[in-house]
Amino acid sequence: MKNFRGCMEVNFFGTLNVTKSFLPLLRLTRGRIVTVSSPAGDQPFPCLSAYGASKAALNLLTDTLRHELEPWGVRVSTVLPSSYRTGRCSDREHWERQHKELLQGLAPALLEDYGEDYVTETKDLFHSYAARANTDLSPVVDAIVQALLAPRPRTHYYAGPGVGLMYFVHSYCPPHVSSHFLKKLFVRKTLKPRALRMVAGSDQDLGLDMSLHHHNNNNNNNNNNDNKKLQ
Repeated sequence: MKNFRGCMEVNFFGTLNVTKSFLPLLRLTRGRIVTVSSPAGDQPFPCLSAYGASKAALNLLTDTLRHELEPWGVRVSTVLPSSYRTGRCSDREHWERQHKELLQGLAPALLEDYGEDYVTETKDLFHSYAARANTDLSPVVDAIVQALLAPRPRTHYYAGPGVGLMYFVHSYCPPHVSSHFLKKLFVRKTLKPRALRMVAGSDQDLGLDMSLHHHNNNNNNNNNNDNKKLQ
């Protein structure tokens, strides 16, 4: 819950407070609001529920402000970047600290269900994804400049490679196709939670036991038939 509240405080309430503070001046001068959000607010990226929920709230707030401020002549735009390397996303020590805090904060029963190896793989996948992120932020900067200066700014700017395709797949393809696309694009898990692996192993053992039981029954039936023939 701390992660959910932290994301909401920064990504949603922080932006809301700043915007609210400047709204009187923006209405007076027919200014503009340009918000940098994330595709994670519109699409269900695996393992990003806290971050995605905060960005979803921000996206809806921005879209609503666009309608409410239109009579005042205030233009509102949202910039939706692809993956960029910012902050500490490529800092391995940062990911290790986050990983350690997560393991320490998980309830023992929850950690038992998922397994430490499952959590570690997720951390490694996030770090690998962040390490491959773009370092050239110019598409985002260019989108912000266009949203501020264009005579007729767009409502949404897709900044960076692949974002437009991502929204196309999400909007026009069946849900199972878009879900498969996101999993392949983002975090490709190979491990199942530990509890599910144990269940699968038990099912396999049960299947083997049933097969042996059936085989033994067949042998017994064959022996009985042979005895009857001899009699």
